[in-house]
Amino acid sequence: MSTLLPWLPFLFAIFLLAGTVKGVVGMGLPTVAMGLLSLRMAPAEAAALLLLPSLLTNVQQAATGSALRSLLRRLWPMLLAIAVATLLSAGVIAGQDSRIAGIGLGALLVIYAAFGLGEWQLPSPGRHERALGLLAGALTGLATGATGVFVLPSLPYLVSLHLSREALLQALGLAFSAATLALAVGLARQHALDAHTLPASALALVPTLFGVAIGNRLRARLPPRLFRRVFFITLALLGAHILWRALATGA
Repeated sequence: MSTLLPWLPFLFAIFLLAGTVKGVVGMGLPTVAMGLLSLRMAPAEAAALLLLPSLLTNVQQAATGSALRSLLRRLWPMLLAIAVATLLSAGVIAGQDSRIAGIGLGALLVIYAAFGLGEWQLPSPGRHERALGLLAGALTGLATGATGVFVLPSLPYLVSLHLSREALLQALGLAFSAATLALAVGLARQHALDAHTLPASALALVPTLFGVAIGNRLRARLPPRLFRRVFFITLALLGAHILWRALATGA
């Protein structure tokens, strides 16, 4: 982590951008940051840098609103599944072969972008909500432990519940907080955190929070549909590049 010092302008720009995206759409911080950071460092290092910015912004998002208690009662099986699966799969992102995590990250970004651009929505789970919630949580946890990104399939599953906008943002905050906490424990168990990790992650809080503030201001001024399209197209290109590079490395 000490070698990050020459990259501070690069890191500041990434977390500023990722925080701005988070401020505008209420999500996207780890997705954007992991994708860009992985261009310069191993996915495990990128995930470690993201821990505090992701945790702080997601806990704040989860706590903002009036639906917290009802969401916890409704979503606790999914949140538990996210945490357990993340702990079990954290060895992938922390493993010696970073190419595996790179392939997973690139593929996940492309799939997420295709999902967003296609505006696909899952059907309502109905009476199968508990079972599908456990499945969505387990798959999200596996993706988190392998790539450091936790939007799939937790995001489309939570959208399928037809929550109010406020409740949906809180639910996303809860799911992402559970994934971040479990990933931190998983990385620590895999000895992927060192003495420089938390100071570096704390330093990343500054541009992240600044970016969130900018995003909050931009939210009312930007056409939401146009922003989403640019966001997902950029993610698709970034994911394709990461995937191609990871596959080429092993060729």
